Amino acid sequence: MARKVCLVSYHEIALKGKNRRRFEEALLKNLRAALSGFPLSRLERFQGRILCVPKDEAQVEGIAETAAKVPGVARVAIAWRGGRSEEAFAEAAILAMRESEPFRTFKVHAKKSNTDYAEHTLDINRSVGAALCAAFPEKVVQMHHPDVTITVNVVGGESYVYGEGMRGAGGLPVGTAGKVVSLLSSGFDSPVASWMVGRRGACVCPVHFSGRPVTSDASEWLVQDILEALRPYGMVGRLYVVPFGEIQRRMALEGPPELRVILYRRAMVAIAERVAEIEGAKALVTGESLGQVASQTLDNIRATNDAVRSLPVLRPLIGSDKVEIIERAREIGTFELSSEKAPDCCTLFMPRRPETHARLEVVRRAWDALDPDALIDEGLSLLEYVDIEGCPGYKAPRALPTRHDALASAGWTPRGDGDREGSAR
Repeated sequence: MARKVCLVSYHEIALKGKNRRRFEEALLKNLRAALSGFPLSRLERFQGRILCVPKDEAQVEGIAETAAKVPGVARVAIAWRGGRSEEAFAEAAILAMRESEPFRTFKVHAKKSNTDYAEHTLDINRSVGAALCAAFPEKVVQMHHPDVTITVNVVGGESYVYGEGMRGAGGLPVGTAGKVVSLLSSGFDSPVASWMVGRRGACVCPVHFSGRPVTSDASEWLVQDILEALRPYGMVGRLYVVPFGEIQRRMALEGPPELRVILYRRAMVAIAERVAEIEGAKALVTGESLGQVASQTLDNIRATNDAVRSLPVLRPLIGSDKVEIIERAREIGTFELSSEKAPDCCTLFMPRRPETHARLEVVRRAWDALDPDALIDEGLSLLEYVDIEGCPGYKAPRALPTRHDALASAGWTPRGDGDREGSAR
């Protein structure tokens, strides 16, 4: 009797040579965390894949959908595991075909790995193909570019039969590229940028600059919801919140109006860099797209970067347009949340005519006039945090800022280190 299992495939990891085992172990660890809500009897490496065997077959679809979101997973297939006889192959193939509807054309592709099974793969193709033609007379065999390929994989004393499966997130396992600090707003761009870097193996620690106390804390709650949407991807370790409204108000009063946006951005990246030092992160991440708004021209990006002392600033969306960004937001599940409006620091004290091509020496003079060291220290003194569960690759830093009690009281609980070492300043 064939039983349902889940086969997880990875592509890029297989090219890692001597480092491959480390990446496979990281992917296994992340899958265990993502699938912790499903009772499994087995989760292990299996012939260049990962085999998930559920205790309850009824949950295999949920397991497959959850596993597909984990970075590093290229494809997920629901397979029928059975014996290695013609009858077993045919039974499992018929079940796999039924679950692949709707389609018109198909072919059979047999493979053998580490087995003493004598029958040639061409013979398996013929026998299984004949059984499928008899069971589905309305379907047509097509060897090139069929709608569905039924794979029969004979491994050891068992066989695994499956159809096309579903596409995974791809990329590399979270935790294999170290930490990054992402500047996260409640808009479309920065959640997508954070996801894209997380998909390349980075553990993401977002920093949200709230308009509080000048505005409400609505954007903080919206960002919390966005991170909840990103939770299944297992890439977010800790959310930092900076109540930035009062600092921003003073900057607006003391700085040149046309340079306000650039000065705000310089303060944000400078504070984010200090957070990265706390976390031991290796880069900053922003959601900037070239030319999208006034602060994202090449001149203004250069003027912003100038406030960062040593870390690289990654901009995954720099060559993307808004349509592409929104499509990705829909795909990862943040679009609806980012469509909601919440007052935050981005809407505060905006000039009528922002500078689009700032001269670096002018920006530096305006920046120095604001006493940037004191400004950054003040931002760090206000820093709060919320731990986001579900990122097994995240390790909390020893030096912790203030816990965000309001959000934590609604169910966001800091890790044990936070209860022991975090304290209000």
